[in-house]
Amino acid sequence: MDNLLIALFIASNCLLSLLAAGHALLFKRDSRSALVWVTLTLSLPIIGPFFYWCLGINRISRRARSWQESGRRINGTDIYPLEEQHGAGILIPAVAAHLRDLNVLSDRVVTTPLRDGNRITLLENGDNAYPAMLVAIRRAQESINLSSYIFDAEGIGSEFVEQLKAAADRGVEVRVLIDALGEKYSRISPTKAFHGSHVRLARYLPLRHGAYINLRNHRKLLIVDGREAFTGGMNIRGRHLLSETNPGQAMLDVHFSVQGPVVADLQRSFLEDWFFVTGAKLDLPLFFPIIEPVGNAMVRCISDGPDKEFRKLEQIIMGALSCSTHSVSIMTPYFIPERSMISSLITAALRGVDVRIMLPGLNNLPFVQWASQALLSELLASGVKVYYQPPPFVHSKLLLVDEIWSLIGSANLDTRSLRLNFELNLSVMDSEFAACVRRHFDKAFLHAREISLHEIENRPLPIKLRDSFFHLFSPYL
Repeated sequence: MDNLLIALFIASNCLLSLLAAGHALLFKRDSRSALVWVTLTLSLPIIGPFFYWCLGINRISRRARSWQESGRRINGTDIYPLEEQHGAGILIPAVAAHLRDLNVLSDRVVTTPLRDGNRITLLENGDNAYPAMLVAIRRAQESINLSSYIFDAEGIGSEFVEQLKAAADRGVEVRVLIDALGEKYSRISPTKAFHGSHVRLARYLPLRHGAYINLRNHRKLLIVDGREAFTGGMNIRGRHLLSETNPGQAMLDVHFSVQGPVVADLQRSFLEDWFFVTGAKLDLPLFFPIIEPVGNAMVRCISDGPDKEFRKLEQIIMGALSCSTHSVSIMTPYFIPERSMISSLITAALRGVDVRIMLPGLNNLPFVQWASQALLSELLASGVKVYYQPPPFVHSKLLLVDEIWSLIGSANLDTRSLRLNFELNLSVMDSEFAACVRRHFDKAFLHAREISLHEIENRPLPIKLRDSFFHLFSPYL
């Protein structure tokens, strides 16, 4: 009898491992990721399949797509008006004529249209962004929708808590959406901080749902009265205040004030997330006032995540690299892109495009920096220029192409942002805004150190082995 039980136990473990390995082979698009999971599930019975069940399966895709269909229509009405389904009616300026193919690509992979008549303002660090956001909150009359990956309820976060509570007390509808994992960064739970107030708070994918622990909402968004928005790479966190933070703990970052018709698309992104989490039906006219043009920027909202059929953001970035003719500037804290994007960067440099990548000299996640260093030799050998910024740690995410097209938002150039996280970005076609982004880059280049191919190739052998080892795990970093 004991032998029979042992045989059944072994057989069931083998079957479980084979099922997990087969699932990875069928559904993992990245061959390295599939190989790691197949090896893990077959070499570690029980443990391997368990981890694959928790971290390897994208359960949210099917659930999200079904919810999206209902989420786009609440009370029988589209979440936001779609008079312009595509950007075909917008005339691309002559200076950006070579980017028309990029607009065609964007129309095909992104459902939101290219919208004209917007104004985007760059706000450096929390010292400039947070006061502007708090002023907007104090001015709010009808609605406030706030989404943040991290909401530290201490320090500057406590001021946000108080102002949001005050707005709710005077009759403004206030909703706050926080990622359940990002919430753990705060010593004082935002849930407790808002407890007993009129603020409606929801947590994105609570950690009790272990199957979703690897899929996080990384979006940062504030929308006030459906007319003004703030988005970018900045969480609600004291470390973004350079004036009040120890330089060793500070984070440099950029955020953006957004005005104009594209605010409706940002509102829609928030409401779809809110409906996904809560299932709550909302009074739509409150959130979508008529917005008149206020500027010259043509902007497209790019909402991306593991629930999408296409890797929208990755496709658009690669399209921009392919269309570039003279310059590409990238600033990102975490640089572990897919092989296809590495090839696009190399190809652009070989075509004569001035490709520059700005990375933190000292990363807050050392293993990410080690994995990133394993990529640099090939890039440098092809003519790509790489720079390291000195501390404080730079958390900014910027892409500038040909001094006319910019990409701003929450996404890093790594697998986590491009495949696993829910991200929110804006593509901006506007020479005036691009000049502002260029000035930000130029100021950073003044203090940065250019990395040479000789420096990378002459790293000690143990360092090369360490970097290459961590690069093996780049799909999971």
